[in-house]
Amino acid sequence: MPPKKTTSGKKPASKPRKKASAGKRKSSSKKSSPGRRIFIFFLKIAVIGLILFALFFTTVYLGFWGYVPSTAQLHDIKNPQASEVFSAEGKLLGRYYVENRSNVRYKEISPNVIHALVATEDSRFYEHRGVDEVALLRVFVRTLILQDRSAGGGSTLSQQIAKNLFPRNRLGVISMPVNKLREAIIAYRLERIYSKEEILALYLNTVPFGENIFGIEVAAERFFNKKPKDLTVDEAAVLVGMLKANNYYNPRLHPDHAKERRNVVIDQMVKNEYLSEEQGRVFQQKPITLRYTKISYNEGPAPYFLEMLKPELLAWCKDNKKENGDSYNLYTDGLKIKTTVNYDYQYFAESAVKEYMKSLQTVFDNQWKGSSPWARKPDILTRAMKQSERYREMKAAGKSAEEIKKAFNEKHDMVLFNWSGDKQVVTTPMDSLKHYLRLLNAGFLGVEPSTGEVKAWVGGIDFRYFKYDHVTSARQVGSTFKPFVYLSALENGLEPDDYFSNERKVYHDYQDWSPQNSHPDYEGYYSMQGALAKSINTVAVEVLMQTGIDEVIETARKLGIKADLPEYPSLALGVASISLTEMVAAYATILNDGVYIEPYYLVSIEDAQGHELKKFEKPQPVKTDIDPENCRMIVHMMESVISNGTGTGIRSVYHVGGDFAGKTGTTQDHSDGWFMGMNARLVTGCWVGSDDPSIHFRTGTYGQGAYMALPIVGKFYSKLYADSRYKRLQYASFRQPKPRLLAKLSVEPFRDDLPTGSVGELIGNIFKRNDQKAEKDDSESNDQKGSKKIWESIKDIFKKKK
Repeated sequence: MPPKKTTSGKKPASKPRKKASAGKRKSSSKKSSPGRRIFIFFLKIAVIGLILFALFFTTVYLGFWGYVPSTAQLHDIKNPQASEVFSAEGKLLGRYYVENRSNVRYKEISPNVIHALVATEDSRFYEHRGVDEVALLRVFVRTLILQDRSAGGGSTLSQQIAKNLFPRNRLGVISMPVNKLREAIIAYRLERIYSKEEILALYLNTVPFGENIFGIEVAAERFFNKKPKDLTVDEAAVLVGMLKANNYYNPRLHPDHAKERRNVVIDQMVKNEYLSEEQGRVFQQKPITLRYTKISYNEGPAPYFLEMLKPELLAWCKDNKKENGDSYNLYTDGLKIKTTVNYDYQYFAESAVKEYMKSLQTVFDNQWKGSSPWARKPDILTRAMKQSERYREMKAAGKSAEEIKKAFNEKHDMVLFNWSGDKQVVTTPMDSLKHYLRLLNAGFLGVEPSTGEVKAWVGGIDFRYFKYDHVTSARQVGSTFKPFVYLSALENGLEPDDYFSNERKVYHDYQDWSPQNSHPDYEGYYSMQGALAKSINTVAVEVLMQTGIDEVIETARKLGIKADLPEYPSLALGVASISLTEMVAAYATILNDGVYIEPYYLVSIEDAQGHELKKFEKPQPVKTDIDPENCRMIVHMMESVISNGTGTGIRSVYHVGGDFAGKTGTTQDHSDGWFMGMNARLVTGCWVGSDDPSIHFRTGTYGQGAYMALPIVGKFYSKLYADSRYKRLQYASFRQPKPRLLAKLSVEPFRDDLPTGSVGELIGNIFKRNDQKAEKDDSESNDQKGSKKIWESIKDIFKKKK
């Protein structure tokens, strides 16, 4: 049935309601359009932001904002690693470096260090993959929104490694986001390449600890004189605490700050359940006990030795290539250099030098109290000024003499060496020169005679202030040359039981030169042994003249002396300038029965991974034609120097036992003091004096080798023998001459008159010795010299018989 129409003919009421509903919806749509527009606006912003971030991320990832290492490059991370020099026992002597760093493996680090580090720096280290999103959110909310500056940073250990290895770039306002994103990318790559343990080791090898040291190994060595694996909980907490601010929490400079920070680290270890609360309290109550040990290039057990090695090592690096074709770098490639030096010998030598030189300087200062060594010699100051670096630089800059003089009298802040501790003073460069001119210096060398191995090397009193090495420098040797004269005499036919007049002679062929003794006694006659023991100058010169200057020089050359030797009678008194290295080598040759071995010190070089790159050959012994029996007699004579001669202090003061031989030496005006001392296994030599020979003691009482140098050798052997590991060395015996020769050596060392015997017998002995010389060289000139010496000797005999 069709629907009914209304009376008005209009559509049913329901239709208009539908239209009204549609209208309502239309009206509602109009009202909601602003919200949609806002939504669309932010959506667009988000999309644009994502696009910009993607673009930003891509440019950072590709390295447009700074270098981002590839995965392959991160596989071979190489931070500058110091090359290390080791003793024969494998103990560290010193380093060459750009950054004072030595790498260790994870298993060589104490768990205490690992726990302290993770608890303090990255507690979620084992849970994230390089970037800790939870930590970042915490930082965002607490630091940026709540303005809580104590919230800490959000960087993980991996991100900190990235920052340490690849320094941040300065890019203005975008520096922080660029650098943070770059570090996050590197951190993710590191975590994919390395295990957690390897990352911890990498971090601990790269972080700085202040004082120009890097890495946990050097830090543990510097502050606690330990290996990283031996660090206790409280020690580990001190070092980890320093990472927040190296200088502020330095336990040497700021012990209170360091202790406070250490206890914070221990709290974190308790919080992260690496320690119980009770353990934490115990460690927090402990004081910080340092064993501060500075081993760098300038300081450590053997700085002069390292400086001596450096040119040779640099030359080796230049001549040897790595797999990539580059030359080795001594300062960054982490080379391991093994030497012959004995760590304990070196320590004893350094200690002996420092202990005695400190007291000797006091004696020297007291002698010159109220005056100065240059008071009557102003040229000393002028010479020192002209040799200074300041003068040379000003001269090179074209400064006038007046300008230079003025500059040397202007006050500056300076740090001066002092035996009581370095002094910060305000003084002039000229006063600084005067200060250093007054200071005495020293050199000490020890060599194993049977092998030539250098066992101890001390070039001066403090390498930081005095770079000049007194082991290699040449100084007049004084009476330490006399054993070479007597050895040459024995080689050329003189007998150990011959007697020589103590008379003071004038040598007319040599500008009327006349040698003097250290005492005004010129009576009687000495045997060789007696004259050597008492260091009689007149006899030493007479023996040289009877032997021949050329012959003595020839013997010295065989012993290894390469320095210039003057062809003059005063050669017997040690006017030649010779280095400690040559002197010790020569004495070692005598102890070796005439076999010369070049002193050496390098054993091998390894790369950072321990692969041997170079093994140095040992020097081959060189057999001279010196009679071993004559060498043994000279050693026996030098034993008498110790038993009843100028070296008795070795026994009476320093109580050095066992077989021991030596010789003192003093030069003119007491400028140089020497002592050569040896047992059957070790030859040592010591020189003491001022860098400028014009500055010296005022009297022979203190200016002689027995007072200046012998005590250092005595202290060294005393310390050596006191150590149970080396006590046995004093029981080693010298090789003895044959009984027949020992009998000749046992004659009286001094006589008032010549021994009985006819003039004919004495003359016959002179001709016999001359014939022995003639067999070696029958040239006319030598024959003439020999005849002249014969007649001079005959005249002496008749004179003595009268």
